[in-house]
Amino acid sequence: MFLEPTLILELGILGLVTGFLAGLLGIGGGMVMVPFLTMMLGDRGVSPDLAVKMAIATSMGTIIFTSISSVRAHHKRGSVRWELVKRLAPGIVMGSLLASMGAFAALKGSYLALFFALFVGFSATQMFLDKKPAPNRQVPETPGLLAAGGVIGFLSGMVGAGGGFISVPFMAWCNVAIHNAVATSAALGFPIALANVVGYVVAGQDVPNLPELSVGYLWLPGLVIIASCSVFMAPLGASAAHKLPVKQLKRVFASVLYLLAAYMLYKGFTA
Repeated sequence: MFLEPTLILELGILGLVTGFLAGLLGIGGGMVMVPFLTMMLGDRGVSPDLAVKMAIATSMGTIIFTSISSVRAHHKRGSVRWELVKRLAPGIVMGSLLASMGAFAALKGSYLALFFALFVGFSATQMFLDKKPAPNRQVPETPGLLAAGGVIGFLSGMVGAGGGFISVPFMAWCNVAIHNAVATSAALGFPIALANVVGYVVAGQDVPNLPELSVGYLWLPGLVIIASCSVFMAPLGASAAHKLPVKQLKRVFASVLYLLAAYMLYKGFTA
């Protein structure tokens, strides 16, 4: 598979858009990248089953870079709850490795596409309804956060996202302010992405019919071009996040997720 100019342009535009969304919504851009990367790989001869898996893995790889860029912008505004990051991270790493080195490799790509669609649709509904948490609900103690981190890491590894589609609603449910939840989710994207990428590379070493320039399930052209473009846009998205009202931010989050859930549902049934 050679890198024709059209492919480079498509990947560059995808990087710019997902970088902005990473900063704006704290979702690492993975919710957008997976459907489009699945389409690009499929158009270039990669089987549907393998295309979904490579899209998920490559999307996760780019989050390593977008997370760093996005969290720097949020940190300058004092929005990241670092005490939550430290307490959630151990569970996130364990859950991520369990997903990427175990369940991800064992499941068919069509099942992963359906899994992606259902969880993203559920998360979008929770955000769109804007349910108010009980006023006395607080962030759980360390054991509870360890378990929550494990769930976030595992589900993120299954769908190639930075965890924002679970961690943002979870923190909002615990009465963490939405802007703090988005910023903290951006910081959590780094350990999620790093642990999962290690798992994807190890699990995909012996997979047949991988396209050129691949390391395990990781597609290097997509990773390099998207990451290079997205890191410039993430700070702009983070800046916009602090200027939008809370309800509008949630509705934007939900609308994006609904569209992409529908596409992946279609891919899951037709793969």
